[in-house]
Amino acid sequence: MILIWEQYKNMDDTIKNIKIHSHTKDYQVQVHGDFSFLENLKSIANSFFVIDKKVYDLYSTYFSDVSSDKLFLIDAIEENKNIQTALQICEEMTAIPAKRNSTLVSLGGGIVQDITGFAANILYRGIHWEYVPTTLLASCDSCIGGKTSLNYEHYKNLLGTFYAPDEIHICSKFFQTLSERDFESGLGEVVKFNVMMGMEGIEKIEKDMPAILQREPAAIDAYLFRSLSFKKNFIEVDEFDRGERIKLNFAHTFGHAFEVMSHYDIPHGTAVAMGTIAANRVSVRRNWLGSSTASRIEKLLLKIIHIDLNHLNVDLDILIDAVHKDKKQTGSGFTIVLMREEDNNVNLEVVRDATRDEIADGVSYLFDLLRSNN
Repeated sequence: MILIWEQYKNMDDTIKNIKIHSHTKDYQVQVHGDFSFLENLKSIANSFFVIDKKVYDLYSTYFSDVSSDKLFLIDAIEENKNIQTALQICEEMTAIPAKRNSTLVSLGGGIVQDITGFAANILYRGIHWEYVPTTLLASCDSCIGGKTSLNYEHYKNLLGTFYAPDEIHICSKFFQTLSERDFESGLGEVVKFNVMMGMEGIEKIEKDMPAILQREPAAIDAYLFRSLSFKKNFIEVDEFDRGERIKLNFAHTFGHAFEVMSHYDIPHGTAVAMGTIAANRVSVRRNWLGSSTASRIEKLLLKIIHIDLNHLNVDLDILIDAVHKDKKQTGSGFTIVLMREEDNNVNLEVVRDATRDEIADGVSYLFDLLRSNN
């Protein structure tokens, strides 16, 4: 079998760009091989840049010609993902004479995306927005779909809108400076998407995993392309998250609970990777997923899950309570998305009758597996 990333390298560059259809506007994801595209962004008239401080410090030479009155640096932490930060950006952008013809250009991960997408949406009822995701996690997942979320007081992601960028610019060179922790977090979503594709996806990523772990640019770009192309099918059918798109919540109900339990010390993508194992355990118990298939997926995920179990208080009651409070829950039973293996392929199914015992068993199985793998 030819490796996916070797095929990707030979693709025409025009094919590598992904066009997303939205009810409000169509937008495009452009994949760039180097940072030259930043010059085009800086040449946009009436532009204003919001950049993660860490990204700015690493790549400041590329922004030395951006004047201070057009630049807003942000500490990309959960405490700043709030309405106050979004309003501060809006206030600074009111100095731009063009008003609705101004363009907000943002560079950073998911936190920066949430804040700037929200600000671009509410300022003058919507302005132009160009987004450059600088993390693997944002690039392979959240950059498309148009969701923005802000925290309010002690509520996470309570405020939000649907507002897509005009264009998204991805350059995997940014990922070379990611910490191993953040890189593996992004891989959690990449592996999850390819597992959701079924046996073909599992077989392909098994073969390409060595190149991905080595951060081979063509391998990363190829799997970003596959992940976003897969997600595109769901968000175009169900843009506002009312039906089919809920299947993308696979592994997230467990994952969000692991984030809550760890006080967000476990990064999102790693929590999703853990959630994949826990959810698949429920499928195996229901005889929906073969143990051999589940084992293959576990071997992939264990390559990218590295957490310190000695400093993690695994409280089953807290975890189950967090699962029950997940925003996708609609009734007394637990709503989760499970994999179902049929005719040598895998389908996704939303179930609303998962039991406390199934949730507890999935969680216990996961942590027993992680302990044995240490």
